Amino acid sequence: MKNQRLFLILSFLLGLFNAQADDLDDFIRSQMQKRRIPGLSLAIIQDGKIVKAQSYGFIDKDGKVPVTTNTLFQAGSVSKSVAAMGALYLVEHNKLSLDENVNEKLKSWKVPDNEFTNDKKVTLRGILSHTTGLTVHGFPGYAVGTKLPSVVQILDGTAPANTPPVRVDFVPGSRWRYSGGGYTVMQQLMVDVTGAGFPEFMKNNVLSPLGMKNSTYQQPLTPELAKLTATGHYNNRKLVEGRWHIYPEMAAAGLWTTPSDLARFAISIQNAYAGKSGSVLSQSMTRQMLTDQKNRDGLGVFLQGDSTTLRFGHNGRDEGFDALLTASADKGQGIVIMINANDNSHMMGRIVDFIADYYHWDGFPAKKKPAAVDVDSKSLMAFEGRYELFNNRIVTFDADNQRLFTIEDGFVDEEFVPVANNKFTSTDRNVSVIFNPDANGNVTGFTLQDDDQRYERKVPRIGPLAGVHQTNADPDPSRTPKIMAALQAMVKGGKVLEEASGLTLGAKRDFAGGMREPETLKSLTFIHSENVAGRGIQRHGSDVSEIVTYQLKSNQPDTYILVHLTSDGLVTDCDLVER
Repeated sequence: MKNQRLFLILSFLLGLFNAQADDLDDFIRSQMQKRRIPGLSLAIIQDGKIVKAQSYGFIDKDGKVPVTTNTLFQAGSVSKSVAAMGALYLVEHNKLSLDENVNEKLKSWKVPDNEFTNDKKVTLRGILSHTTGLTVHGFPGYAVGTKLPSVVQILDGTAPANTPPVRVDFVPGSRWRYSGGGYTVMQQLMVDVTGAGFPEFMKNNVLSPLGMKNSTYQQPLTPELAKLTATGHYNNRKLVEGRWHIYPEMAAAGLWTTPSDLARFAISIQNAYAGKSGSVLSQSMTRQMLTDQKNRDGLGVFLQGDSTTLRFGHNGRDEGFDALLTASADKGQGIVIMINANDNSHMMGRIVDFIADYYHWDGFPAKKKPAAVDVDSKSLMAFEGRYELFNNRIVTFDADNQRLFTIEDGFVDEEFVPVANNKFTSTDRNVSVIFNPDANGNVTGFTLQDDDQRYERKVPRIGPLAGVHQTNADPDPSRTPKIMAALQAMVKGGKVLEEASGLTLGAKRDFAGGMREPETLKSLTFIHSENVAGRGIQRHGSDVSEIVTYQLKSNQPDTYILVHLTSDGLVTDCDLVER
């Protein structure tokens, strides 16, 4: 009888777990459907072990080949965290020093000295924590079949490299700025001191010792490994030509891996942090890795929480792939999510919050349910439009049925309910927006309030949704051909862009490799112009004074383009939108 009772209890608990697991799987599938994500793979860490490794969807949008837990995804900038462990391994083996001038050990290439490096030099600690002053934020990679540059060519920005040279443009250590270019310097540094190829060194000293058997920094992949990969999709869910890009900037963006392998990497950090076996780094070095250097940045990982809820992690993006890793320092918890799409929504964050709530993890804020009030439809429509959330990152609000919804990549993302006449609160997060009118009653921006982070900041308005306006008479039709010529040069990049007029220096620098979309530009039809002078909008190093909306005739039907102009009428950026 006792055994029968025990069996019934165990059966009940197993059934309860399966029901909850089904709830988690159903939630993930619903989020994927909402955002049209072709495939997703994840791993969940609990009590220092992988308790769930699960895959969903397909390797591409054709929906024929399912994703498995062994399907390879590109890790994007999560590659930096794993590469950082390799660099710190070399520090522990006295091959590198955290605070030495990297030029002391670099052989194939040197960081060019200039007025910013007279007193302070570029160090490995600065590279790992993004405080060196080195340029180049990230890398677009190279299409399959194109000529690949060497790392030295990338660092010098010489052909066939598609990014500017990596240089120091502020005093090392004086401030924080993200730099993939810095990690490419580190890649060359590691090759120079070991004499080994970067993929081989990382495999022998990090990946294999941690049991990351499905991971490699090989770029390009061998034909055998290429068969195991997912296919990348852009934010409009268009396939990446050639299935993915190639990244010779391996340390910054070149890791192919699985969520389970990245979970093993995270567990190794947790073990070392606690003084347990199972890592390639010592406890003292791991604790340095998880110590804030500047701006909540450790050595290769970003940090969240306080001393009792400390978490480390990194997000990643390559062309067609997004990734997320977050893990506790000392509670044996963590999540890795990888998708074969670029998705600008809060989907991954919602999945993380759902999992944290399911496992009752500390350090994740409890979600408050906002109490909605009625708002008249005319007022609601006034809040529709686009806003500059932060530099080069737009948030779009669309009004529907007494609610505001953010639109990301053309798909609905986050719901905001009215809690006052001009205040709306997210149903996903403890975040609110308060819309700010000017003296004439026109909305010029909103105040973003984050209760969890305890901060607020102003977010300026870019303009209305393009579909709100019918075609209007262009107040300055003479400038449209000049803008068209500038945009065509941005599409082509290279020497055409370098010699073009009507563009800021920042636009010429940052679009040197051309624009992926639109592939063609045939004509522009004026729709709307918004004076944004004084709102604090800046693109590619220049203040934006006016944003002009055109309907665009190109290879993409029913598309609008927002052209960002300086006070002297130079084009400094553009954004493609659907409405």
